[in-house]
Order: sequence, then structure tokens, then C-alpha cells
Amino acid sequence: MAYHRSVLDLIGNTPLVEVSELSPNPEARILLKLEGQNPGGSVKDRVALAMVEEAEKEGRLEKGATLIEPSSGNTGIGLAMVARVKGYKLNVVLPASVSPERRQALEVWGASIIESPGPEGSNGAVRLAERLHAENPEWVFLYQYANRANPRAHYEGTGPEIWRDCPEVTHFVAGLGTSGTLVGAGRFLKERNPKIQVWAVEPPAGENVDGLRSLDDGYIPPIFTELGGPEILDRKTIANPRDSIVWTRKLADVGIFAGISTGAAMAGAIRCAESVPSGVIVAISADGGWKYLSTGAWTDEIDVVVERAKRIIYF
Repeated sequence: MAYHRSVLDLIGNTPLVEVSELSPNPEARILLKLEGQNPGGSVKDRVALAMVEEAEKEGRLEKGATLIEPSSGNTGIGLAMVARVKGYKLNVVLPASVSPERRQALEVWGASIIESPGPEGSNGAVRLAERLHAENPEWVFLYQYANRANPRAHYEGTGPEIWRDCPEVTHFVAGLGTSGTLVGAGRFLKERNPKIQVWAVEPPAGENVDGLRSLDDGYIPPIFTELGGPEILDRKTIANPRDSIVWTRKLADVGIFAGISTGAAMAGAIRCAESVPSGVIVAISADGGWKYLSTGAWTDEIDVVVERAKRIIYF
């Protein structure tokens, strides 16, 4: 068996697994790309490494440099891992309402946490990070929402991996967060086969689904507009918190222990399967379920879990 020189070399080349037994249409296959198999546990490992390496090439990062990044999701964890391995310091601006696993994972890799007001969510974290960077210009602000290394990581990695492993793909489904996965992998797949449809899954405006954002909530990531996101997307579909939790639980029936945003992506894939006569649908499973255990998503009454999600930002 080959060995790797660094844990960072394990980022990418995640597996595809078929979950078609959950499809409502026997002619529509569904496959999940298990990004939780990355060493930091999520799809954001790809983005974190790409942004840091790009900053190194540009000469923006020197030994012992300090990074700052807003995060209420997996990017902070990915950056904490990469920064620890490469010898950088990291300040993560984190909403006060995040789950315990979020803080614990950041602390594992030595990141410093700066709290932003919980009710302001991820948008509040972005605003505080921007202010702190202005006050501390020596800190390096990678800013995933506007950093083109984000979608490029998926254009050069996620998209080609899907095409290599499943060239018969007809539909690509992913949650809409920073939009990097959809814009990067979606563009690559459409360049290989313009008939492939790209579906984005977003929460209802004003509601929380872990790892996702609604464009109607007032913040549109710059990379989405600058890199032709509206032209790449063929359709947007809504997954509310209940949908996300229901499908997170159903995935456990086929042995998939995944996070709540995967449940949302699966809800989108199910709607896609219902709407087409046949096809091969590839959906992104952004992370694994271990980071969500405090939500009670698999064990508590579903109404309790949905209500709890209104107060706490889960991973």
C-alpha cells in the first residue's frame, strides 16, 4: 500500500456510493460523494488547502503568519487543520450560537475563537471579520466567499473526480453555501457534457439549514456572480430544516452517517429523481454525522430537533 508524506495529501479523491434504494424513481439512480472522508471531515478541506496554497504562491503568507476567517461551518475546521500543519496561526470569527462540536474541533487544531453575535449568524461573522481585518491589516484574510481558489478547488478536484468515477452523470446536486462547489464542479461537468443539469439546494429565506444559505436573505457570495453562477445553475430547490433532518435519518437506513446539509442535498436529489423520467444523480455529502451528535438529529423527536435548530447553529 502506498503511503502519503502529509495528511494534506489525503484531501480529495473521496468515494462515490450508490443510495438508489432511497430513490422514488427506479429509473433514476442516486449517488453520494462522501466528502466527510477528507481528513478534516468535510468538503471544505479542499477549499482551505487551495486558499492557503494560493496565498503562499502570491507571497501573502510567511512563516508564522496569522489568518482570520469568518465561519459557522466547516471552513474554519479545514483552515485550522491546514494552518496547524503548515505552522500558521488562525483566528476564526464564530457566531456565539454554534454547537459544542464546532468549538471543540477548532480547539483540537489550536485555532483562536472570536465570537460574533449569535442572532446575526454567518453574515454577522463576516461583518466582524471584515472590521477586525481592517483594524489588523497584518492578518491575512482569505475570505472564502470572494476567493476564486474556492471554486477552483472544485473545478480542478471535485468535478474531475465525479466525471472520472461516473461519466454517465446527468444531474449534479449540491447545497448552496459559498457556492464554490456548485460553481466549480458544475462548470467542469457542463464543459464535459452541456446536457448535465446543476441543481442548487437552499433553505427557505429566513430559516437555518446547516451549511446552506438562501440568496434571498440579502447576501450573495461574490464568487457566485463573478463566475457566472446564475448561468451554471439550472434549478434551485428548497429544503427546510425538517426535510434535511428527515433525509439525514433516512440515509442511516443505508448505512450513511452524514451531516444535516447532506440531508438537505439528499432532499434535493429526491425531488430531482421525482421530476425526471430517468437519470444518474450525483449529490454532495458535505460532511459526516459525528459533528452533529449534540443535535439529537437521529434520536430526539423531530419537532424538538427542528425547534432546537432555530436557536443553535449546528455544524
